[in-house]
Amino acid sequence: MAKLISSSLFIFLYIISRFMSILGKLKPWNSSLPYEILSVDIAGRFRVDSRATTAASTDFGGIVQETPAGVLYPSSVDDIINLVRFSYNSPSPFSVAARGHGHSVRGQATAKDGVVVEMGALRGGGKIRVSWSESLGYFADVGGHELWVDVLHACLAHGVSPASWTDYLHLTVGGTLSNAGISGQMFRCGPQISNVLELDVITGKGEFITCSKDMNSELFFAVLGGLGQFGIITRARIVLEKAPTRVKWVRMLYDDFSKFTRDQEHLISINGLNYLEGSLMMNHTSPNNWRSSFFSLSDQSKIASLLTQQGLLYCLEVVKHYDDQTGSTVDQELKDLLKDLSFVPGMTFKKDASYFEFLNRVRGEELEPQENGLWEATHPWLNLFVPKSRILDFNSAVFQNILLKHKTSGPMLVYPTTTKMWDERMSAVIPEEDTFYCVGLLYSGGMNGWKVLDELNQEILSFCNKDDEEGSKIKQYLPHYRSREDWMKHFGKKWNTFQENKAKFDPKMILSPGQTIFN
Repeated sequence: MAKLISSSLFIFLYIISRFMSILGKLKPWNSSLPYEILSVDIAGRFRVDSRATTAASTDFGGIVQETPAGVLYPSSVDDIINLVRFSYNSPSPFSVAARGHGHSVRGQATAKDGVVVEMGALRGGGKIRVSWSESLGYFADVGGHELWVDVLHACLAHGVSPASWTDYLHLTVGGTLSNAGISGQMFRCGPQISNVLELDVITGKGEFITCSKDMNSELFFAVLGGLGQFGIITRARIVLEKAPTRVKWVRMLYDDFSKFTRDQEHLISINGLNYLEGSLMMNHTSPNNWRSSFFSLSDQSKIASLLTQQGLLYCLEVVKHYDDQTGSTVDQELKDLLKDLSFVPGMTFKKDASYFEFLNRVRGEELEPQENGLWEATHPWLNLFVPKSRILDFNSAVFQNILLKHKTSGPMLVYPTTTKMWDERMSAVIPEEDTFYCVGLLYSGGMNGWKVLDELNQEILSFCNKDDEEGSKIKQYLPHYRSREDWMKHFGKKWNTFQENKAKFDPKMILSPGQTIFN
């Protein structure tokens, strides 16, 4: 332990000494502060003790552990700018990773022997501002460190809400926008990255740049879905819409996958619904899980009986918003939308909930797995975008074969969306077909059980890569690859632009080394 502390202290003093030695060569960042005060101020929020570095060495996945040399707890955006700028101007640049809520699953927010920036240290500053303009309508200016649940609270106070969400709201704005931010609203308004008007970004050079589709657009589109490779998002201007007060929430069960997908594709092609997702139910698991305790005990008994007969069922989940003005008509409107669907007769389940209760549904169920240890277990999740042309084969090979054979547990999501709301200029990668399915295999394992599940993932990925040498069809979401060749296949025709943007905005490859794209 003494050796570890001494080593960490040496690294800390080395970084600070490098910081001090180069200060005289740099232009002032803040002319009102002497360099010595600035450097001491940052040093006071920089920790190298094992408690800080151990906490920053892993993530929700619980699989990867990469220990940083130190952890910065910024009190302002300037602290982050100074850190990145110092690294960039150093003869020996060190890596920097922005850590939001630590919800990545493969060490994407780690920085081995570098510095992790705990973005959560900036929370509580009251920086969520809701505004309106004649040209933009309602929008919110939100710190990249803020949790989406706090954004929701702030917006609801004004009767408005972001249009696009993730299923789990205790994620940071900067984190989801660096990936895409997906959920069942996508068919209507696109992913979260399609609902951004403007960003403030710290590049890998330590430059602070405001960007939008009309201003510094190259950086704007690079950062959206850019996996943290081009900059740290410190502010986002988010599109808002009028918020409903309540939702009608319906789940329907299917025993035929082709009918299930046909009905999903029909519903996303017409107007009327606000949310649509699908999921699997398997005979060896409970109809309820940590994503949502939707079904009553009597409903669970009814479903269990059908599962015993079928072994595998498909659940279609839809939501329609309403408020005081539409409350008298919403039931009939919903009935008309669902009347021609082909679910199993008698297998429709309904719920009325507040808008907040619905959006925060996963957090409400999070406590149980925390109590029984599942939340602290490993999470070798696999998220995929599967083109419509391959979803039937995917069902036969993966859902009906691999997953049932291995008796996996945990939420298994499958729902369609379209490419119409995804801007091709963004770094995010999706299949080339107009309609594709989001598949989320969200299983949990013991501290060593993840290896078995990872082998399962490799079996699934082997199927995905079959007859797809160019990597143009099925894509990973929250991707994890082990080789440059695999990353090139993942990005496909976007790879050259991705490389060019890296050279332009982070030429010394300082940012987000945990993604293992360039490092």
